[in-house]
Amino acid sequence: MTQMGQGMKAGATGRRGPLCIALVAGEASGDTLGAGLIRALKQQHPDAEFIGIGGPRMQAEGLVSHVPMERLAVMGLVEVLGRLRELLRIRRELVAFLKQRRPDVFIGIDAPDFTLGVEQRLRDTGIPTVHYVSPSVWAWREKRVLGIRQSTDLMLTLFPFEEEVYRKHGVAVRCVGHTLADHIPMEPDRAAARQTLGLSADAPVIALLPGSRNGELRKLGLLFLQTAAWCLQHKPELQFILPCANPERRQQMQDILDASGLQLPLTLLDGQSHEALAACDAVLIASGTATLEAMLFKRPMVVAYRMASLTFKILKRLVKVGHVALPNLLAGQEVAPEFLQDAATPAAMGQALLDRLGPTPERDQAEAEFRQLHQLLRRNADQSAADAVLELLREKGRLA
Repeated sequence: MTQMGQGMKAGATGRRGPLCIALVAGEASGDTLGAGLIRALKQQHPDAEFIGIGGPRMQAEGLVSHVPMERLAVMGLVEVLGRLRELLRIRRELVAFLKQRRPDVFIGIDAPDFTLGVEQRLRDTGIPTVHYVSPSVWAWREKRVLGIRQSTDLMLTLFPFEEEVYRKHGVAVRCVGHTLADHIPMEPDRAAARQTLGLSADAPVIALLPGSRNGELRKLGLLFLQTAAWCLQHKPELQFILPCANPERRQQMQDILDASGLQLPLTLLDGQSHEALAACDAVLIASGTATLEAMLFKRPMVVAYRMASLTFKILKRLVKVGHVALPNLLAGQEVAPEFLQDAATPAAMGQALLDRLGPTPERDQAEAEFRQLHQLLRRNADQSAADAVLELLREKGRLA
């Protein structure tokens, strides 16, 4: 019997007692949001029980995760096909377990292709549902909001501009900001971060963040190392740091480095992505949530991404906005250059990185924009999200 199946058997008798909250996160960024939300909920309901799927941060706060979160970490329209059978099985077992367990609320954190399906099935049985982090409906397929309206009692968004789309379609919505904006200081301490990482105080440092998923490293790991090598040829005093999401990704990155034959002044870090962003002078980064973190650390960045060619062709037809990186979308202009697919070459990205190492008007403008956006996203997100969830439970008669 699978671990999920064992949990289903144990929970078949139902529950009466403390608040039971189910959450599912599919990747590291969602694990961070989920951990903050659980922590805030426990402050008001210390005896609450948390079940579902989450990573090490959520588990540290008390979540019982029924399968490893990494089993959900897949990105791309075509790429998911190879994992579709497993993902459908996990979702089927999760839904069956939660229907028997009858939590007071289900909270899907990002990962919309997985969590919205769970929300729909549970809401149909009378379990209140919350979706935390809006899919990019404002960028492509706005009609998805109609499906979200059928699946979700409450949408929690990170960014203020997202609320209008949902209100227009009659979806209950609340903007809660981003927990990282609350916790990352407005003025990161570069000297302290360098001391923590054992870096010299004055050497130019570039951080490499090729992603936290297996597939991202396979597509971007070597490319990022080749870009570092190109930069080193033109600026030999450079140092490089690369934070790894977990031991598996560290080993994968080490294997890529060994196979490349490149000799680089590169330090692989165990986690410590925030220390890396605080310490660096510029960052080469995969498009995704990590760009938001780089923005909050006010670091000049160069954004890259490669995906399956068919996925890229499909998305190119569907996406109706001019940028993919979150800082550019939030700013409404390109404050971080983007290199996608064939445009992502070592020479092009290397030159863009070197251009951002020294003081320039463009760098100053980007930093000023990042500072304004950071302030906009500071909304005490963990507590705001917890308050919204508890308010929904009271509306549904689940709390006095």
